[in-house]
Amino acid sequence: MKVKRKIIEIDEEKCDGCGLCVPACAEGSLRVVNGKARVISENLCDGLGACLGECPRGALRIVERVAEEFDEEAVEKHLADADVAPASCPSAGIRMFAPADACAEANRPTDLNHFSGSALSHWPVQIRLVPPRAPFLKNADLLVLADCAAVAAANLHGEFLRGRVVMMGCPKFDDVEDYVARFTEIFSTANLRRITILYMEVPCCGGLPRIIEKALKDSGRDIPVETVRLACNGNRLAPAA
Repeated sequence: MKVKRKIIEIDEEKCDGCGLCVPACAEGSLRVVNGKARVISENLCDGLGACLGECPRGALRIVERVAEEFDEEAVEKHLADADVAPASCPSAGIRMFAPADACAEANRPTDLNHFSGSALSHWPVQIRLVPPRAPFLKNADLLVLADCAAVAAANLHGEFLRGRVVMMGCPKFDDVEDYVARFTEIFSTANLRRITILYMEVPCCGGLPRIIEKALKDSGRDIPVETVRLACNGNRLAPAA
């Protein structure tokens, strides 16, 4: 059904096809087609404009016009399609990996210090690339992982990643406000079971628990949170006061 609403409009004369807007669209409604960014389907664009700030040429704007009504169910189906991968940014294409079969799972060592094989269940993993409504977030145990902790944790896959979905990033080099907005939407819509934050002792990493705390407050959700702080040599430390 068509209604009058806000939707993204792209100025083809200004657009140079760089594709920076594509991963910024949480609904996956943007693609680069024949060298220009396009809204591939009106019902996938929510018109909120998260992509606007990513365009270096100012080719995107929000207009109000008659368009297909935004369809959240269509978005979920679109994102769940493993073949949906933005042409300009393969890193943002959603993939979900099948879990190990019962036989393989039964033969895995129970000693986490000898865990072998990848426990990663999905792609992408970077906070800025994970759509807030990605299907793998539904009813998940979420691991919020500081980039450096992935290197410092001796047994990341066996001890922390197994059975969880992961979003990783660095609050020092990325946009903190964007992080808060993303996590707020995730906490509001994904019905997460619990959150684990794995971060380093260095001051810049300390922003990660504060980001999650702010997003939980903004979302109004009460989700159990566990924080794990590592020393620079990978040893566990007591949580920061």
